[in-house]
Amino acid sequence: PDATGRWCGRFVTEKRGFYHYKIEAWVDRLKTWYERFLRKYQTGEGLQVEVLVGAEILEMTAGQYKKKDAEILQKAAKVLANKKDFDKALEYVLSDDFKTLVDTYPLKLFPTVYDKSFKARVGTHKGLYSTWYQLFPRSASSKPGQHGTFKDVMGLLPRISQMGFDVLYFPPVHPIGKTNRKGKNNALEAGKNDPGSPWAVGSKEGGHMDIHPELGTMADFEKLVKAADDLGIDIAMDLSYQCSPDHPWVKEHPNWYRWRPDGTIAHAENPPYEYQDVVPFDFESDDWENLWNALFEVVSFWMDKGIKIFRVSVPHTKPLAFWEWLIAKTYEKNPDVIFLAAAFASEQMMAALSKVGFTQSYTYFMWKDSREQVENYMRHLTGPELRQYFRPNFWPNVPDVLPYHLMNGDSNVFAHRLLLAATLSSSYGVYGAAFEYMENKGLPNGRDEYLNSEKFEIKSWPWGEQNRLTALMAKINTIRKENPALQSTFNLQFTNSDNDEILGYAKVNDDRSNIIWCVTSFDTAHIQSGFIQVPKDLFGIQRRVNIRVHDLLTGESYNWFNDWNYVELNPSKYPMHIFKVEVVDQPSMNF
Repeated sequence: PDATGRWCGRFVTEKRGFYHYKIEAWVDRLKTWYERFLRKYQTGEGLQVEVLVGAEILEMTAGQYKKKDAEILQKAAKVLANKKDFDKALEYVLSDDFKTLVDTYPLKLFPTVYDKSFKARVGTHKGLYSTWYQLFPRSASSKPGQHGTFKDVMGLLPRISQMGFDVLYFPPVHPIGKTNRKGKNNALEAGKNDPGSPWAVGSKEGGHMDIHPELGTMADFEKLVKAADDLGIDIAMDLSYQCSPDHPWVKEHPNWYRWRPDGTIAHAENPPYEYQDVVPFDFESDDWENLWNALFEVVSFWMDKGIKIFRVSVPHTKPLAFWEWLIAKTYEKNPDVIFLAAAFASEQMMAALSKVGFTQSYTYFMWKDSREQVENYMRHLTGPELRQYFRPNFWPNVPDVLPYHLMNGDSNVFAHRLLLAATLSSSYGVYGAAFEYMENKGLPNGRDEYLNSEKFEIKSWPWGEQNRLTALMAKINTIRKENPALQSTFNLQFTNSDNDEILGYAKVNDDRSNIIWCVTSFDTAHIQSGFIQVPKDLFGIQRRVNIRVHDLLTGESYNWFNDWNYVELNPSKYPMHIFKVEVVDQPSMNF
């Protein structure tokens, strides 16, 4: 049983794909007898009879196995049944060999089988560990004011690769509608040169399976996907199941949408927000089967172009049954595809999306900005329930949200949020240029949104420049690649500190060959110091502390011999220590 008293089991998978399994439970009389015998051994009472009872149970167990295994069990039973050599029998029962025997051959009597079967999907390692950089291709040009192209993005690939990102995510790259096109800062009327929101998909130039003509051709896109793959980068497409009123499907399939009594098409709403440039699909349409098939065709089309990762926009606004069907159908074609649920919804809905097949999910990390909030949220995400199916992907910012703590924030704040995201979660991403170049101006109306949002205009980023964040991204991503302990979210353990501003947490891989200990200050304006406690059990320290810690950010190393050790954090340098811990061999203690 685990810490909650629930019994747990596990099985090892060898191939990617779907696995179906059932739960079967029984009382293992052999193991029950064995554990009771060990307790009785402490008192020394009635052991001779107990050994004979064990012999009988071993004979019963042998009857459940085939010849070779049965002979092993019968041989063991014979040792226990020999009344003339009790000492030998006792020595055998207390041996490691006998423990292995008991663990290997359970006695299964009167098993209970749960009447439902379960399904598990085994995907790629990238589903657990990935590093995302988002950019708008139309803002990729090095010439101010000029619409970027896929060829411009190809020129940025070496830069993105050098920073250590392995996923490059694009907002929709399809034609953008003109009807009700939004202007700068989400203005209801667009200016003559306003490019519109990429999420208003579809125009006379095409729809979800077409390329915006100013970005280039389909051949250009395929070259970009190939060039990125050569650098170890996957292109992630935005799967935005909504349309502009100009989308060809509106005329071809009007019954896929909702229409008002006055004959106008219903646009998307999420009060108090309205999206006049976007019309949603009607998933309750009488023609729902053709709609579903058309939406799967979109996924299949881009898979044929080399896409294996989809960031799905607002999936919580579509039926769960649809996603379960579409994702399962996608996996039939390629089980390595990754779906990221871009949903800021209720925790119940976000969990449900994961259960129907989404590989990863956005989270509320973006709004957790205190030590207490971060610690409580991580305990929730890594708890016994969510860890079974929910794979978080931490983003410190997205085009829709500029968190309040980043508004007017300096490089210390940005560095802190980057390091938190990259070390707490095995998958993380940044809305790239806006984060890298520390865009920090919010709307004057008090909402946590960007002023002059890139969703509604073409940005001119100084792609040739590097700054503190550029270097830090490259450094932390290298650290993540070189340390397997950081490639999991669910090995997280918090450690003790005597300063409320300082949070410590460790990640240790299964065999303790890689131990990472992060210590960070949530005060990004002042130097903070304090003492942190070595988690001896977690690090496998049996006697006194003797560890060497190497700070992977600063390059400095320290030898620690005490349970509590001093740390100091200067946010203008690094707001975090990332210690790689070496437990030094400890000599035996003779007295």
